[in-house]
Amino acid sequence: MKPTAYRAVFSLFLILTNHLSPAFAQAPPVLNLVIVEGEGAINNVKQRVNRDPIVQVEDENHRPIAGAAVIFFLPDQGASGTFVNGARTLTVTTNEQGRAIATGIKPNNVNGPMQIRVTASFQGATASAVINQMNTGGAGSASGSNSTAAASGGGMSAGAKIGIILLIVGGAAAGGIIAATHGGGGGGGSSPSTPVTPPIVITAGTPTVGGPK
Repeated sequence: MKPTAYRAVFSLFLILTNHLSPAFAQAPPVLNLVIVEGEGAINNVKQRVNRDPIVQVEDENHRPIAGAAVIFFLPDQGASGTFVNGARTLTVTTNEQGRAIATGIKPNNVNGPMQIRVTASFQGATASAVINQMNTGGAGSASGSNSTAAASGGGMSAGAKIGIILLIVGGAAAGGIIAATHGGGGGGGSSPSTPVTPPIVITAGTPTVGGPK
């Protein structure tokens, strides 16, 4: 074969390689991000008790992927917390089981729902998920208890006031009856034969106040 023929064959090989290489290029894997633990967990703010979120990265055949980068994001405001390093983000590499654990979350002193965002990446493919948790026992809970106690104390004070008013009214009525009785006895005092009616004393009992009907 002549040199020109070799060059022609080589050029044809290069052209075919350039056109066919994209078709044979390996497609990026499809990632699935599965929440293993932490969904619906309740974090006790006072006792600093929480359950570490765990996720698992899998391929399209649900086989675990080791070496994937997983990032956990805590909320910037409201019910949230920090990781051991004091930051609100934590990057973890999945182990041989394809799992990543967000250890050392310290919840803040705010009650309410807390959403932890999670992203995973491996060889150009990405996946994301949200872990829903709840912070309880913080400042919000204490203020709510105080408000309830204050409302309860206010209702008792109103009842006591009504009882005192009824007691005063009953005492005033009794005093009026006694005064009228003494007045009648004084008018009949000129005649010795007129019997003197003993004074009538009315004692006001303890009033009972019921709730609103």
